[in-house]
Amino acid sequence: MAFLLRIELPDVPGSLGAVATALGEAGADIHAIEIVEHRSDGKAVDDVLLELPVTTMPDQLITACHRLDGVRVQWISRYNAGANLSMDLEAVEAFTAEPARALESLVDRIPETFRADWALLVTRRGGDSPLVHATPTAPERVPDIDKWFALDHAQRLSPVADWGSMVLAGAPVPKHDAVVVFGRHGGPPVLDSELARLGHIVALAASVGATV
Repeated sequence: MAFLLRIELPDVPGSLGAVATALGEAGADIHAIEIVEHRSDGKAVDDVLLELPVTTMPDQLITACHRLDGVRVQWISRYNAGANLSMDLEAVEAFTAEPARALESLVDRIPETFRADWALLVTRRGGDSPLVHATPTAPERVPDIDKWFALDHAQRLSPVADWGSMVLAGAPVPKHDAVVVFGRHGGPPVLDSELARLGHIVALAASVGATV
């Protein structure tokens, strides 16, 4: 059973190794670790993708981490976006390989790249059907989202009533009158570093598509 664990830990040598050891002793099989953010306060935020046997409860991982000085679990949940974490570079390679649909290809990759549950591309030019492309678990109906088109950079988005307890982030698509949005059911919160990455990669996909 795959889980995604987001942890905050001291940004010093040995901290990640101590966390990995603690998780292993608690029964976890670690598949991948990715550094999400380095902070000015001497902390780092990492995402850990791991497998748990059915006999091990997620709470055991939290307890194991919290026994370590300066380590805090921000989020743990089932991970359904795929069997491995996907780096930004892999997403770039995917959409540059098919520039005619670069933005659609990026949307397909966003759940893995940003540890989200779904992603979609919406445009104001769609009339009554603003949804251009979406991953399979994205909401089927898009409500009144005119305010999204006023974005001038990647931002956290206000909740949408029809979508329940969803953490949202979006980035404008330069020169396309469109927005790329991703959602996480309940969390974790979107970090500033993730917003910066989202804005950059959406702009790059738009640039690649414009060359066709």
